[in-house]
Amino acid sequence: MPTFNLQTNVPGDRVSASQIIADLSKAVASAVGKPESYVLVSLDTGKPMMFGGTEEPCAYGELISIGSIGGEKNKKISAALAEVVQRHLGVPSNRLYIKFYDVARTDFGWSGSTF
Repeated sequence: MPTFNLQTNVPGDRVSASQIIADLSKAVASAVGKPESYVLVSLDTGKPMMFGGTEEPCAYGELISIGSIGGEKNKKISAALAEVVQRHLGVPSNRLYIKFYDVARTDFGWSGSTF
């Protein structure tokens, strides 16, 4: 159930949404060690955003997972996701924030129940 939500100020007409979400899905699955069949990725482009006082390309992501994140592992995950974001969106890693949420099984719904 790893879920990665990404917002960016990069306009949607400059992005191959299908390709970036496919690459992010693979990167999340690999980095957290969970099957890609459980990974959800969303992308929201063209958001009004300012980072460090400029409107140069930037992004904000949230990774939610039941376990498999935290501590030193987040550095590896951050690097993997930043590489995909930079390659597809042109957002440098120093203009990307990622918030990590490690949630309990009972706090994430799926298939009419919870995990």
